[in-house]
Amino acid sequence: MIVTLLGTGTSSGVPLIGCACDVCRSIDFRDKRLRTSVHLDIDGKSFVVDTGPDFRQQMLRTGIQRLDAVLFTHEHKDHTAGLDEVRAYNFLQGQDVPVYAHQRVLNQLQTEYAYIFAEKKYPGIPRLQLNEIRNEPFEIEGVLFTPIDVLHHRLPVFGYRIHNFTYLTDLNFISDEELEKVYGTRILVLDALQIEPHISHFTLEQALALVERIRPEQTYFVHMSHKIGLHREVEKRLPPSIRLGYDGLKIEL
Repeated sequence: MIVTLLGTGTSSGVPLIGCACDVCRSIDFRDKRLRTSVHLDIDGKSFVVDTGPDFRQQMLRTGIQRLDAVLFTHEHKDHTAGLDEVRAYNFLQGQDVPVYAHQRVLNQLQTEYAYIFAEKKYPGIPRLQLNEIRNEPFEIEGVLFTPIDVLHHRLPVFGYRIHNFTYLTDLNFISDEELEKVYGTRILVLDALQIEPHISHFTLEQALALVERIRPEQTYFVHMSHKIGLHREVEKRLPPSIRLGYDGLKIEL
């Protein structure tokens, strides 16, 4: 499996429009963060988790030529706003692109992208195959995905475990029952928004505490805002087994 962090930023991205803080003015490429998303290359199959507003840019930058399925964590726009760009893969592959999400998320997509699902379809719109998933393991193209139910304030969000890799974004609570699914993970990608408390995301301190419970071999933090601090400065304070993710980072398992 090859995991590529397509984006590691929060909903507004980094730099933030109109901000002149040290992080937003940084010339370190690791401080330039598109909206959080991840690509999974598993035995030649290509999966993307979330299609945020930067999806087109991320696909072009990474050079991903095939897309076998899209999975969604939840319905917020910073995770769904690039869905229309999936049509490029319809043209390339000559087939519908399967989409996997909780029914609540599928309902929201059908509302926000009503033209995609209209009875009389305009030529050239995305062609999608919607698949409802619940909090139980499911397979796509022979690959087993295990949803992990977490809370983003009061909104349920799905994380995913695939083999020895676990992806948890947009959360500030996980139950002991769901945490059982995560134990034994080699590589963990985890939400860590900023230093100060936040209503719906883990702070850096809270994320570190959860990592201490899970004890994976390696952890990468994502969904970071400019308030996390400069990449090079924050990493100095972290143990070698915990790193800040950055856009374009590839992780091989």
